Amino acid sequence: MSLPFSTPPSTATASLTPFKATIPKGRLVELEALIKLAKLAPTTYENSQTDRRYGVTTDWLITMRDQWLRSYHWKSSEDRINSFPQYTTEIEGLTIHFVGLFSEREDAVPIVLLHGWPGSFLEFLPILQRFREEYTPETLPYHLIIPSLPGFTFSSGPPLDRDFGIGDIARVVDQLMKGLGFESGYVAQGGDIGSRIARHLGVDHESCKAVHVNVVFMRKPDGMTDDHLNAFERKGIDRMMNFVATGSGYATEQGTRPSTIGHVLASSPMALLAWIGEKFLEWVHDPLAPEDILESVTLYWLTETFPRAIYAYRQNYPPPPVPASNDPRWYIHKPFGFSSFPMELAPLPRSWVKTTGDLVFWEQHKKGGHFAALEQPDELKADLVKFVDQVWPGITGAE
Repeated sequence: MSLPFSTPPSTATASLTPFKATIPKGRLVELEALIKLAKLAPTTYENSQTDRRYGVTTDWLITMRDQWLRSYHWKSSEDRINSFPQYTTEIEGLTIHFVGLFSEREDAVPIVLLHGWPGSFLEFLPILQRFREEYTPETLPYHLIIPSLPGFTFSSGPPLDRDFGIGDIARVVDQLMKGLGFESGYVAQGGDIGSRIARHLGVDHESCKAVHVNVVFMRKPDGMTDDHLNAFERKGIDRMMNFVATGSGYATEQGTRPSTIGHVLASSPMALLAWIGEKFLEWVHDPLAPEDILESVTLYWLTETFPRAIYAYRQNYPPPPVPASNDPRWYIHKPFGFSSFPMELAPLPRSWVKTTGDLVFWEQHKKGGHFAALEQPDELKADLVKFVDQVWPGITGAE
């Protein structure tokens, strides 16, 4: 019996294979054994600092290890994942996995939701949950599609025989959306790497009609001063500068030595927990539940995601002369929306962001961080609905 919201539009041309997350028991037994056998570092001054100024503490790792072994159960995560419709399809020789809610309305607006690193499709499940509680397949105003980016979780790739970057991901996502029957138009939403993919979609792909993001990675626009900024905006810039100075070492490693760090973190689930767990601790407004962190790390481990998923960072090294968002070539000449969350890595002023696209929607929130879809699903959902309601009639010519 098929799940509700699982029927693609009749206009879909892609060959779709229904998918269920099913991890063999042997893999789970191996994971448990590796967690138990993993050796932690000896106590040091650095790993004893409770403010985490030098990274995650030994006490936190010990506590999380105990929870991983005693109270976290992957089967519960698997059941939750499998309660949503999922498919795989073949694009350019890659197997692309996606989770989605399909509407039965002919006028439903297609929206593609794009995650980043160290995220996954899991980030958007709370938003999907809210949509399926609010609507039926007959009344849902949107088609909501969450691809697993190439290299992440249940998607294959990237290719082994050639380079592959943000532009390639955008091309694959565009083909996915058109194959699902949305060639006449769709909206892209993204955070983190997903925001960069969304920009490529908006600039390079005709079928993407509007772009909404919750982060822009850029430098101060040329010729702009800080004189007009208020205290809140200055605080956001300070947060960005502090991140660049003390929080971006992981990105340098992933961008310059992805092979090395890939091998390191593929060797131990506790190493992966330390590397990724730090981001789920530092990049949020309020602490995430330990179960949410363990679920994401477990999914990464069981699907061998980490070594396959960090290739996009290589595009930043050596740093380009002009960041893409500052480059006129990548200005979004389509309806552009932005949701600002104060604990984002780069909570930038509106005056900066509007130099990167035709900004028609802006919402400033009081809470939330880098994982906005996971931290503040109600707020991001409401913003997306308002943005689409504002821009879509003009795009489609509807009354």
